[in-house]
Amino acid sequence: MSRARTEEIMIAAIARMLVGLSHVAVGAASPIPGSAALLARELSGGALRVSLLGRNSNPTFTDGARELFDCAAQGRIDAFFLGGAQIDGQANINLVSIGDPDRPKARFPGSFGSAYLYFLVPRVILFRQEHSPRSLVPEVDYISAPGVSEPNVYRPGGPYALVTGRCVFDFSKKRKRFALKSLHPGETLEDIERETGFAFDIPEREAILETEVPNAEWLELIRGPVGNEIREIYPNFAEKMFGAA
Repeated sequence: MSRARTEEIMIAAIARMLVGLSHVAVGAASPIPGSAALLARELSGGALRVSLLGRNSNPTFTDGARELFDCAAQGRIDAFFLGGAQIDGQANINLVSIGDPDRPKARFPGSFGSAYLYFLVPRVILFRQEHSPRSLVPEVDYISAPGVSEPNVYRPGGPYALVTGRCVFDFSKKRKRFALKSLHPGETLEDIERETGFAFDIPEREAILETEVPNAEWLELIRGPVGNEIREIYPNFAEKMFGAA
């Protein structure tokens, strides 16, 4: 079996964060988190409920995003995933535009319900395959969804971790900043410091882990049943990762 790709390392890293949860929801444009949720379900023997927006056959949400929002408000979703064109050191995300909002250099699809879900879902895992100063910035140009809130704001939800194509960060709500947890194989601390636009906490060198690579059993699941299921929603991603159906 061929070695794990970066996407598969990310999938496995996210899947480990879902162990022991009951219900995970996945929004649009999220093939890596979607694959991770399906992998976690396989590893749980089907005990984990996974709700994927965009699925046509056997949809979990029969009323789409509206039902997702209702479930989140009722406290019935344990984990969700958010990405962003920009992510900063306080876990703010930007899904709107780059530069002056009135004359942006680039526009993106929009915030949709990201801020709403960020406040309600207890474990929001951020993801971004690109890991560069362009995507991980000191301060986002536009806050689509804030990572932290004032103490008097009721907020059961918020950021839990950030998984990129280079490493894994944990997020401290108390310190309001990220801390490096693990480096993907082949990466160094110097790589991460150079390619990250925001400041983050660094443990002692001996405490920095290497991100665990999925073993043969996990790769077989990712490339088999998980890949087959994710293909319905993300055919281009599946073809790139696993080849033509």
